[in-house]
Amino acid sequence: MADSSNIASTASSPSGSAYQTDALIAEDIDAYLDQHQNKGLLRFITCGSVDDGKSTLIGRLLYDSKMIFEDQLAALEADSKRVGTQGQDIDFALLVDGLAAEREQGITIDVAYRFFATEKRKFIVADTPGHEQYTRNMVTGASTADLAVILVDARKGVLVQTRRHSYIAHLLGIRHIVLAVNKMDLVDYDQQVFDRIVTDYTAFASSIGVDAFTAIPLSGFKGDNIASAPSASTPWYSGPSLIAHLEQVELANVAAQDGPFRLPVQWVNRPNLDFRGFSGLIASGTVKPGDGVRIVPSGRTSTVKSIVTFDGELEEAVAGQSVTLTLEDEVDCSRGDVIGAAEDPPQSSDQFEATLVWMSDEALKPGRGYWLKLASQQVTATVQEPKYEINVNTMAQLAAKTLELNSIGVAEIHTERPITFEPYDRSRALGGFILVDKITNATVGAGLLHFSLRRAQNVHWQPTEITRDDHASLKNQKARVLWFTGLSGSGKSTIANEVEKRLNVMNRHTFLLDGDNVRHGLNKDLGFTEADRIENIRRVGEVAKLMSDAGLIVLTAFISPFRAERDMVRGMIADTEFIEIYVETPLAVAEARDVKGLYKKARSGQLKNFTGIDSPYEAPQDPEIRVNTVEMSVEDAADYIIQRILPLK
Repeated sequence: MADSSNIASTASSPSGSAYQTDALIAEDIDAYLDQHQNKGLLRFITCGSVDDGKSTLIGRLLYDSKMIFEDQLAALEADSKRVGTQGQDIDFALLVDGLAAEREQGITIDVAYRFFATEKRKFIVADTPGHEQYTRNMVTGASTADLAVILVDARKGVLVQTRRHSYIAHLLGIRHIVLAVNKMDLVDYDQQVFDRIVTDYTAFASSIGVDAFTAIPLSGFKGDNIASAPSASTPWYSGPSLIAHLEQVELANVAAQDGPFRLPVQWVNRPNLDFRGFSGLIASGTVKPGDGVRIVPSGRTSTVKSIVTFDGELEEAVAGQSVTLTLEDEVDCSRGDVIGAAEDPPQSSDQFEATLVWMSDEALKPGRGYWLKLASQQVTATVQEPKYEINVNTMAQLAAKTLELNSIGVAEIHTERPITFEPYDRSRALGGFILVDKITNATVGAGLLHFSLRRAQNVHWQPTEITRDDHASLKNQKARVLWFTGLSGSGKSTIANEVEKRLNVMNRHTFLLDGDNVRHGLNKDLGFTEADRIENIRRVGEVAKLMSDAGLIVLTAFISPFRAERDMVRGMIADTEFIEIYVETPLAVAEARDVKGLYKKARSGQLKNFTGIDSPYEAPQDPEIRVNTVEMSVEDAADYIIQRILPLK
């Protein structure tokens, strides 16, 4: 932070409170630092349509709160003359638009975070892009914000992106909305213009459930109603300045303290044999030694023994604090579990309804396995075909088979095991999640949980006394899933059939699931679109799992072109029992064989979505077994596979 001389020299109109702060710095720096450290922190975003003045507004906030060093101001003045958009005047947007592409185009592309402070509060502001193609960046900024400043250009009024960003902000749980009618200087500070925009926005806001917001007429460039209000140009305005309003808004941590106690466990702290604590950030509520707690999802209960921090033990901890809890009992608790109030614990389930904001250039693949990350939990999740997509301009619910980039829709989500959660409208920490592509590790979606599905509450796993090991032992073998994958015409089915014949001679209990055969019965309702192929493999994986649980050696012969689905099936099967066998054959060789005439049809356009022609094949990167049918005969390949999977018991 700048020293007092620098601050005073860069301020356009320093307030009396600022001079008091400067005096405190000079007289008692320790008292000033203590005062500054204990200020509350408000996170907010600026959003709206393109060129509404978001970056300029943040630059003005930094300028008026005296957060600019003299050398920064000098650089700003020079940059303003060189690449600015305000003639010879200071272009405050350049304080925030740091990317070269942003300065060249005069737009915001990435999310820019800036810190500033006043005498009463500290702030982190996210400047989010206005272009529709960067909506995913706006979602990122809004996910941690307590307040949204929705900017509207006074000349243009409420636009499509104004509505889109308002809807997303409300969807993500931001309950404090500021309608900042900017560039009032360009409409001669006309009150009728301001009132008309407020009326239009009120009608839209009520349609999406926003029942209260604060409207402020502004000029980010001129500074009207930013630091003080009313400005001389808006004598008809009687509300607060923007900074005054930001200083008065209730902080999220304060509100969260009223909720039930929740601590997602980030880390089990075990520095020695005499200490075992559970560390994490308190998401809501308060906790004291002696409080009863419940570990979810296990349901075990205990009592808080102590609250440990780096600075010593606490008598009480509240939402927003990072602490380590020790418990009176040696309960089973690990990373991903949630410690909650004993009498009001969070829920757990493995099936949900959720709103999804899709953030990837590649569309949602219903049925594909993604990583779902919620608080400190990570599980495999599959998204079902969306119930509907939301048109954020009209709020209409549209039929949809998938979700494209920046789309918002509602869908059911299934997780591989129960996770601890709360509806998003009760808890951001336990209701908000992201979806991550398993192959690229890219974040592809953000979601908000609504509720667990009733069928998840009614259907439970029924334990049985005869185990999968018992089934396999009765057959004098070890259960396996031999997953043959490769292009059409590579020889998968032929080799799998030969391997099964040899296993049969060895008195092994087997079953062969062939791609064509399965589509005559179990999967006859599926086509060959990417989504149908994903569902085809998911079903086959479930059948293979059941058969391996019965102690069988299961052979499958499917193209299974996508790594994500093969990995999904691998995740279903017990460790070391899934063996991926890549039947490696060059496309030209497979096409030359073309025993079914499929390549010919695909080349002529009669057969769509055919692997290798107009649909991709993702070859295994590290299969357990690889056979090359150009170099090996069917018999040689079968012999090699049998040798690699021995012993069989």
